[in-house]
Amino acid sequence: MKRLKLPDAPPNQTGPVKAWTEPVMIPTYHPLPPDKNPMFLEKRVYQGSSGRVYPLPFTDRIATDAVEHTWQAVHLENEFLRVMVLPEIGGRIHVGVDKTNGYDFFYRQDVIKPALVGLAGPWISGGVEFNWPQHHRPATFMPVSFQIEEHADGSRTVWCSDHDPMNRLKGMHGVCLHPGKAYIELKVRLYNRTPLIQTFLWWANIGVQVHELYQSFFPPDVHFVADHAKRANSSFPLCDGYYYGVNYGERGRKGVPAEEQPLKFIPPGSYPPNDLRWYANIPVPTSYMAMGSNEDFHGGYDHKHKAGLVLVANHHIAPGKKQWTWGNHPFGYAWDRNLTDEDGPYIELMAGVYTDNQPDFSFLAPGETKAFSQYWYPIREIGPAYKANRDVALSFQISTSEALIGVCATQAFPAAKVRLESASGQIAEWQCDLKPGSAFLQVAELPPGIKESDLSHAVLPRKAPIAGKSTRRR
Repeated sequence: MKRLKLPDAPPNQTGPVKAWTEPVMIPTYHPLPPDKNPMFLEKRVYQGSSGRVYPLPFTDRIATDAVEHTWQAVHLENEFLRVMVLPEIGGRIHVGVDKTNGYDFFYRQDVIKPALVGLAGPWISGGVEFNWPQHHRPATFMPVSFQIEEHADGSRTVWCSDHDPMNRLKGMHGVCLHPGKAYIELKVRLYNRTPLIQTFLWWANIGVQVHELYQSFFPPDVHFVADHAKRANSSFPLCDGYYYGVNYGERGRKGVPAEEQPLKFIPPGSYPPNDLRWYANIPVPTSYMAMGSNEDFHGGYDHKHKAGLVLVANHHIAPGKKQWTWGNHPFGYAWDRNLTDEDGPYIELMAGVYTDNQPDFSFLAPGETKAFSQYWYPIREIGPAYKANRDVALSFQISTSEALIGVCATQAFPAAKVRLESASGQIAEWQCDLKPGSAFLQVAELPPGIKESDLSHAVLPRKAPIAGKSTRRR
């Protein structure tokens, strides 16, 4: 299958951030026309709420053959990132590329292949889907209005807007790139234009391509995760019992049974078979959401390509941190084939506002607007992040005698300091020029007999320092 090629910026795009419209050709499996007679679906339950879609049409068939189709696309680009938005499919982000190393930090689909997953039928995987006011909303496969806005500082925002066809709520999301910044800012405005109190949820659904060496990560203060509606929970990252019907505790003690081994080879001893951070370890469709975190980040790391993704949002507003997978097993592989032709498996790293769980709903009063931002950026070489904010991601791994510290920055911080300390004083300090497209990696020798819990570290750029206590990580 031919790889989706992104067009170059036109000559009239000369600023630090470029934004323009230009269609792209993508092989597409089109939804077939819905039945002309409405489907009432009165007793259908969908994602924790009513599955009724009347008077909207419900699509229950997808074409079995792909055809070349021209999609309207909006492109955004700065020095470090390249982004493509598809307004005709819910305003989703379809492509996110780190220009410094060519890594697709969002799962890039080279084909539009819907499955019947959405509330009104068609739904596609990959990129970034915006779920509101219900999960996999009808507009996830409907066109939205869009406009490009240029700001005084040179940043540009692609605003996408639609009226929810169920309750007529107005939702706007703005995909913004800033000059000199290697992160995407998502600006969200949710407005209740009706005279009634309305319920809503908001989860940004980020797809990332995975394989046996892909690891998701939550902050180190996450020790438990929960299923939808908290029907079940598990210790994290090592599950010590059953979760989704899988006896992970037994797997951790005795290994994975031979009859349940994935089709793909996993080197023995690569990671504990009950470690929920690894896609390879999860054999069934599984969700887990972080419980009780006071941190603002989570994400995933591709150990094969030494690159990954960090999601950042104010946890007081956006506490939701979630992973979903179809599972690394024949059932999951069947869903991979159902949703793509050759792009392989993916997982979803999701970020929710006003709740730490699905399908919890919040409220909008008549005339009320909710406004917030979420941020995403690529990282490289440092491994899974241990601490992160909008400006810097820090990794920290220790052995008996050494500590490895890694830092990635989303903007230039000249003469920044990276410091490792213990309760008895400073162990090491480095001065470096942090900037996107490169990683700071240093090893420090640890004093004999030092306790892991005594270690702390800090990244001290000229603004937005981050610091934290150590936690043992792989």
